Amino acid sequence: MTPELKQNVQQAVPFFAIRNMADSLAFYMEGLGFTMRDKWIDEGVLRWCCLELGGAALMLQETRSELYDSSVTVGGGVSICFMCRDALAMYDQAHMAGLEPNEPFVGNSLWVTRLHDPDGYRIEFEGPTDVPEGTRLSEHRS
Repeated sequence: MTPELKQNVQQAVPFFAIRNMADSLAFYMEGLGFTMRDKWIDEGVLRWCCLELGGAALMLQETRSELYDSSVTVGGGVSICFMCRDALAMYDQAHMAGLEPNEPFVGNSLWVTRLHDPDGYRIEFEGPTDVPEGTRLSEHRS
């Protein structure tokens, strides 16, 4: 493989099928601090967007009954791990915004906090730590 080809791929961006754009934008933008990088507006309606937070991105597109099987469950079984310098800052951000992240814990030398978006996608923020394995945030901050 040529060096040019090895450097060709720049980023993997998850593409989430969602039920309600307004709910998802509130969760990601107001709750977690993502910003909208790109969007597609069709007939005056936001149909698709690409959101960014730091060096990470994800795409959202509202399911439309004429395009998707309405019996398909969105979000089920899908997890996205965002690697952070400070995962606890993301926990604090989500908590202050009224979201319900789980209590962070240390796993694999990483602080890990999880929450689910409005469509059931599991969102994880993880960041390095030297705190002992299995420690919960309440034990660490007490």
